[in-house]
Amino acid sequence: MEGLLIHAVLRALSGELPALNLGLAFPDEGTLAVLLKGRTGRLFNLVLRYRPPSPSLVLEEGRLEGEPKTPFQRQLHARVRGPLVGAEQLKLDRVVFLRFAGERGFVDTPPVVLAFEATGRNANLLLLDETGTLLGVDRVITKEVNRYRELRPGLPYTPPPPYEKLDPRTLKEEDLRVLLGRPLKDLVRHVDGIGKELLQELAKRAGLTPETPLDEEGLKRVYQALRTLVEDPTLRTELSEELRRRFAEEEKAALRKPLLEALEREKRTLLARLADYQRALERLEEAGELRQKADLLLARLQEVPKGADRVVLEGFLGERVEIPLDPALSPQENARKLYERARRLEELATKALDLIPKTEARVKALEEEMARVKEASLEELLQLSQRPREEKGGRLGLRYTSPSGYLVLVGRNAKENDLLTRAAHSEDLWFHAQGVPGSHVILKAEGKSPPLEDLLFAARLAAYHSKARGELQVPVDYTRKKHVWRPRKAAMGQVLYTGAKTLFVEGTLPEGAEGG
Repeated sequence: MEGLLIHAVLRALSGELPALNLGLAFPDEGTLAVLLKGRTGRLFNLVLRYRPPSPSLVLEEGRLEGEPKTPFQRQLHARVRGPLVGAEQLKLDRVVFLRFAGERGFVDTPPVVLAFEATGRNANLLLLDETGTLLGVDRVITKEVNRYRELRPGLPYTPPPPYEKLDPRTLKEEDLRVLLGRPLKDLVRHVDGIGKELLQELAKRAGLTPETPLDEEGLKRVYQALRTLVEDPTLRTELSEELRRRFAEEEKAALRKPLLEALEREKRTLLARLADYQRALERLEEAGELRQKADLLLARLQEVPKGADRVVLEGFLGERVEIPLDPALSPQENARKLYERARRLEELATKALDLIPKTEARVKALEEEMARVKEASLEELLQLSQRPREEKGGRLGLRYTSPSGYLVLVGRNAKENDLLTRAAHSEDLWFHAQGVPGSHVILKAEGKSPPLEDLLFAARLAAYHSKARGELQVPVDYTRKKHVWRPRKAAMGQVLYTGAKTLFVEGTLPEGAEGG
């Protein structure tokens, strides 16, 4: 991403600062999205794609989702708190500093700075403290890799090597005379914030090509085009439309991948079940043979030697039939065992006949859903990514209404606990009985501060739906959902949290509570 484009994004962002930080999302291992509420009331995401080779900084509407996927992302989740109060660019270079004010609480979270280096194949994201010391790095850089600077926790941050170029925001027409007689493409080496893509845009606006040698008239046209590019670097040419499509396709691919993977996993599971159902039907003939052998055993009891592991008997049509036996069982018990095996096979076949058409219909529906996902627009993919997955056959969690009318959700099992907490708004209130297994309870506050009676209502629900049910004094912790996270490799429903307060309530169902 080029310097002037970054400058345009930061110029749009500056009008919204300071912006309330409503929480972080991590759509993939190389993307950070900060949900912000600007001072104008606008709700938007500041999205940093910080992995090579195509880093970008954009403002996006909607709501992105995703839990931390790497140790560095978990560190960002824990440390990047409080409002975004500053966004600065190093000259017109592809280096941005985002300053977060931190947060006060039982345990204060100090201010931090995100240093975003959108430098192509060297792209990186770094977490700094107020003094400029590195707290965390996405891609650690050692002396063996870069003799100019190291990037690893504990060291002072060193920006990329300095350079001297003309600032297109302040240059005068005569400053461009260094390019007289030289091709337009040489401008990239002299003017800051412009790379190959913006050079193409500049050439289009000036009516030239990158190879055109610049004369006096050409310099005037380039200067005028450069002024318009500074005011509006938005790419409008055919090339820029292609770039927009490329970036949109990259965004769609990042959102589409986990959706298709989930659908593909479910499809594989269903196809495996279909194969089991087909085998069950194929074994129906085996069930008939088992019954015939059992019938033959009971009809020829006197011919079965005691303790034999197999016997050969004359069948009802005169044929010879070999029957394996359990030597520890009597002939009658062996016959019952064969009848039982036949019955199980017949039940499986009957069940398979009922489930095959239903499963085939589900596979077809999944394939249609996969086809829709492959063709979905960016907006549709965002909606699909944000859609909470409910339990089959019903709504997610028990639902209550607090005294002031807030919706309160209660997880009924570990899976629902996990889904409820993940789907909650970052500013919702999360409750859990302290130190005992129990439900996750979500009070749908969305940034508001409910009265004490609503907090006590939700706390009692958390106490009642826990192992502390019935006790007189149950400590219940509560905090904003943005302070709750599931550690890597933790079991479903197991979380860690910070910034919690504690209420002591009875472990009984609140009066007037009617869950549904």
